[in-house]
Formats: sequence, structure tokens, C-alpha cells
Amino acid sequence: MLKGRYENSNMGMKVVQWIGIVFILTALVMGIWSYVPDRQSVAHLKAVQVMQTLSMFLLPSFIVAYLWSEQPVAWLHLDRLVSWKEVVWGLCFILIAAPGINLLADLNSHWGLPAFLEPIEAMMKQMEVNAALLTEKFLQMDSLWALLINLLVMALLPALSEELCFRGVMTNLFYGNNETTKNNKMHIAIWVVAVLFSAMHMQFDGFVPRMLLGAVFGYALWWSGSLWLPIWMHFVNNSLAVISAYMEQRGVIDADVTDQLGTGDTLWLGIVSIVLSVIMLYVLRKQADVSFEKCD
Repeated sequence: MLKGRYENSNMGMKVVQWIGIVFILTALVMGIWSYVPDRQSVAHLKAVQVMQTLSMFLLPSFIVAYLWSEQPVAWLHLDRLVSWKEVVWGLCFILIAAPGINLLADLNSHWGLPAFLEPIEAMMKQMEVNAALLTEKFLQMDSLWALLINLLVMALLPALSEELCFRGVMTNLFYGNNETTKNNKMHIAIWVVAVLFSAMHMQFDGFVPRMLLGAVFGYALWWSGSLWLPIWMHFVNNSLAVISAYMEQRGVIDADVTDQLGTGDTLWLGIVSIVLSVIMLYVLRKQADVSFEKCD
């Protein structure tokens, strides 16, 4: 019986197990993909992205939760559904925070790493350019059906998989259960995971806002006691980009208007957005009636 068998393993052993599972699943996916013809078409590229997301994030998260806990669903904090108030709060937060995120991304783009780290910065920027080109291809939508497919592939699946991996598994790994240092450990876990979450995307210009957004997702988990809240918020955030691209292609809104909101002539909106976002986090903290607990 493998369920909960490795619950008492130390963190190092669990990390090795997790990496091994990811490696095996990813190798299987890439092996299968090597036999697929026409691997450069957009449809096939989307298919490989789905398979990579499943093999690197979603499936390993469920597998390690099963190996590390007698109650894997509770361990991942999927056992508590969110209330309608939390759903509305999550939606409003992402919408209100969007101009502030744009402002932070704009500021981030003007920063640079120290001279001795320039090769790393150049590599990250090139990867960001490549990712942007691929995303632009993915976001070409000529029908409502294409929009729905993109919402599934580029919004829902990444939100579910990445939150399971980072807020679900990683937060539990870094958290610990020492009651005397519970709050301090949780803050550290949230920010360490947020940094790793942003670094995983390998995009320099958006590192800071993505890290802060990851921290918000972490606190949403802690204060709500449910992983479904950060999953929902992550999905809404991803959906904004997909829906905005669809509306731009239909001529409903001007190109890049959503990305520039909160910068330039609308700088004031970005500042107001950040202030209101902080207030909303304070409100969530005060209204939280379920505390985060590490489920053994």
C-alpha cells in the first residue's frame, strides 16, 4: 500500500522523489512526442504544452500527495470549497490589481541585474522573447471555439496545475508543523515559493509582479484554508490575457490597451490599483475564518 507510505520521509528525500517522478513522466511525454509528425504546427505545440503541464505539475502533485499523506486531498487543501463571497473577492481582486501589475511590470522592465549577472539577464530576456512569440501564436483566435480552447489550455489547466505544484505541494514542503514558529514558517514558505514560482517562468521583466502575485496566491491559501481560491484567482488572471487578446482581434478594444493600463498617462490608475489591492488583502485577512493548517 503506497498511500501515505513516505509521509515521514525528510524533506530531502521527498524532493528527490518528486524530481524523479517529474523526470520519468516528462521523459515519457517527450518520448511519445518524438513520434508525432508535424510538430511545428500551433495545434501540436498546444498539445505538447498540455502534456508538459500534466507531466511536470499536475500529475506529480497528485502522486506525491498520495505518497506523502493518508489524506492527499486534504493535504493539498482541496477538501474545502470556497464561498461565493471568496469567489467574488478573488475576481474583484484580480480585476482591481491588473493596472498595478502592469505598473510593476513596467518598472521591472527598467531594472537590471548587476554586471556580473548580465549573461543570466540576457538569457532570461531571450527566453522571454521566445515565450512571447509562442504565446502570440497561441493567442490567434478566429472563432469562439478557439477562445474556449485557449481558456482551457492557457488559463484553466496552468492555473490548476501550477497552484497544485507551488501552493499545494511546495508550500507544504517548506512549511513544517512546529506550532511555536507556525506563522513565521508560513510567511517564509509563501515567499520562497513565490520566488520559485516567478523564477520558473524565466521571464526577467515580469519577475517582480509575478513574484508578488504568487505571494498573494499563497496568502489566499493560508487565510482561506482552501487551494481553490488561489486556483480561481490564477485562472481569472490568465483568462484576462486570453479574453483581452480575443477582444483585440475582434476590434472591440485597442491593441495592448490592457497591458498598458496603469502606466504612462494612466499611471495614477496603477498607483490606485496597488493601494486598493493592499486594502483588499487586509479585508480578506480580517474576514478569514479558516486558518491554514498542514494536514498530516
